[in-house]
Amino acid sequence: MRNPVRYGGWVLLACLSLPVWAADPLTLAEAQRIAASRAPQIQASLAQERSAQEMAVAAGQFPDPVLKLGVNNVPVSGEAGWSVVQESMTMRSVALMQEFTRADKRAARTERALREADLARVSASEALAEVRRETALGWFELAHQRDILQLIDKQLAELEVQTQASEAGWRSGRGSEAEVFAARLATERMRDQQAQTRRDIAMTRERLARWIGAEAQRDPASLPPTDKLGWQVETLDQDVSMHPTLSAAHGQVALAEADAKLARANRKPDVSVELMYSMRGPDYANMVSLNLSMPLPWDRAHRQDREVSAKAAQLEEAQARQDDARRAYLAMLRENLAAWQSSRARLVQYDETLIPLATRQTAAALAAYRAGSGTLGGVLEARRMALDTGIERQRIALEADKAWAQLEFLNPQKDAGQGEQP
Repeated sequence: MRNPVRYGGWVLLACLSLPVWAADPLTLAEAQRIAASRAPQIQASLAQERSAQEMAVAAGQFPDPVLKLGVNNVPVSGEAGWSVVQESMTMRSVALMQEFTRADKRAARTERALREADLARVSASEALAEVRRETALGWFELAHQRDILQLIDKQLAELEVQTQASEAGWRSGRGSEAEVFAARLATERMRDQQAQTRRDIAMTRERLARWIGAEAQRDPASLPPTDKLGWQVETLDQDVSMHPTLSAAHGQVALAEADAKLARANRKPDVSVELMYSMRGPDYANMVSLNLSMPLPWDRAHRQDREVSAKAAQLEEAQARQDDARRAYLAMLRENLAAWQSSRARLVQYDETLIPLATRQTAAALAAYRAGSGTLGGVLEARRMALDTGIERQRIALEADKAWAQLEFLNPQKDAGQGEQP
């Protein structure tokens, strides 16, 4: 009979020996979704928006009424000393006072809170755009570093074969020892470059983990097409105001306008009404009092008017900063646009001319070496040139993709479908 314990052990060992399937490649769109779902700054802005909306409701209400309880005119000497019922002037009173804030002032307070809610909503959109953009930059860098590592791995494998061939030729008397050392040196330098690239990949994963956590350890999927933008370059000046970065500056102006309006409303005082019921001794009649009160703006020129002027100056400051932000933002967009277009043009030159030339040069040098009319040094130099050309091509592609990401992920409301794999 088969031993169940031993049989179970073999089953467990077989399960542990099964290959561990790697996670699916991480696409750009998935990385951005993960980053958006775990970004605390977005949640903070949304919470700030909810807070401002709640304050908008509270700002439109009257202040709470004030309850007053008191005892007035209590004698402290004589036969009625400390009695609250014997002296005719002693009154026990209860009063209720309500401040009636003017409607325009309550409306101004409500409008200011709503402008804060709008600004918080824009801040959430701006944070989402930043998260998606920074995630895309990190993802592109990781993807291109992976492609560079693949180039190095391929060249290293060919160099190792070349080194073995040079050693065999030297032992058979067809080559020199110097060629062997040259091949070994080229191989070891390639291994060092491989180690540096792996280090760069590890560092990039850690930076990307800032946005997507442990998912940064997954391999990036194939690169999405970045030869077109999701918006028309010709309408840049018209559409730029919709971007969250400039919408935030516009929100600051709207908030400053609301502050200025509230300051103007504060120039006029509010009226408070107090109704008081006073009780006296049993032999005396009770009394009712009605009081009206309001602040006296006796120095309005140096207080309320100064506040209005200060808020007006703050409004001018917000408008000037908005204009400066628009200019700087447009300059940044045009700079990235020029970088993207230039890098795309350089990629065409590399793909159509430089990469084919480097490939043919390597093939020609290798053929000449095998025919005995070339040197191993010529082959190694050709391979080095081919690798440098391939790496430079990847770096240019990374510059193009980063510029594309800076341009593409500006407005999360417009590019919500971008970044998907074709």
